[in-house]
Amino acid sequence: MITVIGGIKGGCGKTTIATNLCVIRSRANRRVLLVDADDQKSASDWSSQREALGIETNWVTIQLSGKALHTELKKMSDDYHDIIIDVGGRDTTSQRAALSVADVCVIPFKPKSFDMWTLGQVKTLINEIRASNPNLKVYTVINQGDSRGTDNEDANQIIKEMTDFTCIPSIIGLRKSFANAAAEGLGVVEFKLRKADKKAIEEMLSVYSSIYYP
Repeated sequence: MITVIGGIKGGCGKTTIATNLCVIRSRANRRVLLVDADDQKSASDWSSQREALGIETNWVTIQLSGKALHTELKKMSDDYHDIIIDVGGRDTTSQRAALSVADVCVIPFKPKSFDMWTLGQVKTLINEIRASNPNLKVYTVINQGDSRGTDNEDANQIIKEMTDFTCIPSIIGLRKSFANAAAEGLGVVEFKLRKADKKAIEEMLSVYSSIYYP
């Protein structure tokens, strides 16, 4: 399955979700390819950190961008069980090329006005992509959620009105564990017991299940 972690708003945690899904999926004995299609190359930096620390890695990480994503992903799709693509937070050629061959798109939103205001643009982008890729399934998820919950509920209600998207009910909270894990080249499920954040793990596993076992 080809999964794009996309959207048109930066800073909403796409790389966090992409890298954590990659870790979890690979632990399920899947052959996984992580594609960094973001100009900031955060996913590549994370992978390099893993390599520098000598952490066992059961997947392949590559960089691809532009129109080449369309042709190269089609070539490589038979070599992997799953391809996870981290794209930048803009409407780019890379994102459109990736979406044109994707099975699933996951769009994270922070429960803030600036993110919610992009919903119309996101819907337009997805509708244009579905003209050539009609089977594209789109999930939305609240990331970096408000600990008090009110903003999360309001944001989810707005998203649910976009009937073309499937709103994942699980919310990923704003937790230091995700940043701390990334700094060590890890996903949250790989943290040692003394560092484990059970809530963060539960949230990410729930989002993972919603995408891969709907």
